[in-house]
Amino acid sequence: MDSRCPHPHLLLLLPLLLLAALLPPPSSGAAAAAGVIRLPTGGRAAAVACAAPDPAVYDRPVIGIVSHPGDGAGGRISNTTATSYIGASYVKFVEAAGARVIPLVYNEPEERLLEKLSLLNGVLFTGGSAMQGVYFETIKKVFQYVLDKNDAGEPLPLFAQCLGFELVSMIVSKDNNILETFDAENQASTLQFPSYALEGSVFQRFDPGLIKKVSTSCLVMQNHRYGISPKRYRENGGLSSFFKILTTSPDENGKINILFCQIRSMSQLYKPITIQSLARNGILRKPFLSGGNQ
Repeated sequence: MDSRCPHPHLLLLLPLLLLAALLPPPSSGAAAAAGVIRLPTGGRAAAVACAAPDPAVYDRPVIGIVSHPGDGAGGRISNTTATSYIGASYVKFVEAAGARVIPLVYNEPEERLLEKLSLLNGVLFTGGSAMQGVYFETIKKVFQYVLDKNDAGEPLPLFAQCLGFELVSMIVSKDNNILETFDAENQASTLQFPSYALEGSVFQRFDPGLIKKVSTSCLVMQNHRYGISPKRYRENGGLSSFFKILTTSPDENGKINILFCQIRSMSQLYKPITIQSLARNGILRKPFLSGGNQ
């Protein structure tokens, strides 16, 4: 189905549903706690008993977000080389799903970075424009740390979007020129599912009705100039053996690009869908799915 729609209606809840699908459900252990809390009954004889929180249950995951070089304002705030930032909407996105954020400053000492990584329940790579230098080297280190943790049987989800997806693709393919150009800026789009085997993916918890809607209606937006086509994915043994394609979408010229893929042995990576255009209505600025500054 053509993803170009003259009157798109963007789905505001999609970003929150995506992150909520990545985070583990609350543990049922709290229900077995020994203590109870008595709630006011408004004069009734019977009291309502609620299980007290279990101190051993950890219901608020901590997500590390790698900061991006620059001040996020084109140098208007600070143009020093040591400056970095994390868009507020990335933090709000994570917090809206019940998690907390630790900033992983891209140019901080490696010892400090590793200390922070040891405290995390997940990692987020943001969008942006830095594709080389210290930032790229830090992404490599964090990515390798995530792989090592998962290989050791300690689940550590990674959610990489736009630039984050691009950098991981470059690392995995061992080809810094692996990316292709696409005409997909400010484009309302559908999500197409080449394979409907959603078990174990971020879409597993999605209601079937929502899956149908995002497949047939322009509820998401592409906003990027770079990506990877399924053809190039298949031609590169590193990518095809490492990733599983979950969704694709055509750009304005009908060229198909990968929007959502999953590392076969661990978590998710997300390419360039965005709701950045909502900034015009004062709702969000540079939300978690961002590719407009590529």
